[in-house]
Amino acid sequence: MTRFSVLTLDIEEGVATLRLDRPDKMNALNAQMRAEITQAVQEAGKAARVLVITGNGRAFCAGQDLSDAGNAASLDLERVLRDEYAPMLRAIWDCPIPTIAAVNGVAAGAGANLALAADVTIAAESAVFIQAFTRIGLMPDAGGTYWMPRQMGAAKAMGAALFAEPISARDASDWGMIWEAVPDMEFDTHWRARAAHLAQGPSEAYRNLKTALRATWQNGPDAQLDLEARLQGACGQTRDFQEGVVAFLDKRKASFEGR
Repeated sequence: MTRFSVLTLDIEEGVATLRLDRPDKMNALNAQMRAEITQAVQEAGKAARVLVITGNGRAFCAGQDLSDAGNAASLDLERVLRDEYAPMLRAIWDCPIPTIAAVNGVAAGAGANLALAADVTIAAESAVFIQAFTRIGLMPDAGGTYWMPRQMGAAKAMGAALFAEPISARDASDWGMIWEAVPDMEFDTHWRARAAHLAQGPSEAYRNLKTALRATWQNGPDAQLDLEARLQGACGQTRDFQEGVVAFLDKRKASFEGR
């Protein structure tokens, strides 16, 4: 386990678990945490096969710590977003391995959008998502205006942003905002099983499918078909593809090496 000052990073059997660890502050994001998340995600991307981001205590992440650096009203928000939030979110977005946000409790403001930045978001049924920004005279940030309309549709995204009302994990799942909501008693076991599944999968295929799915928003059909051909060609050169074919013909589970 790597111990940072406000989070921990544990890597075991290919699964990196990044746990936000400011439970007394509901894991609110301060400058130190943003820097440590960026560093931890980059480390996990090199050393593991899947990354899970979760919270310690009753919250996933309550968003920006408004007590950070004294008077919140005096914060240079543009600088903070450009210099601290953007590198953190890009580290997650660019992470070469699958990323899971295991939302164990409230995810508010930037904390909600931190969760949405992961490839897959799994939430305990008691968890809620709140785009709380307008409650303090702000608009959604930390990627919220990018993730929300793509994942839940324009109408739901606009309502969530304007009204700043809690969205239950079940509603978030039904709307397509997250992958799934899981009963609290099963939550910990469930996300660990999901992470273990991905850690045993074909890493090159995962990297390439992430690239292809993200490119579809700006590509036309021809460009997307060309991209698929190029990326699938790379997958076809891997040991994992050879193993997958042999396992299929042998009617057994494939044993992927991640290359």
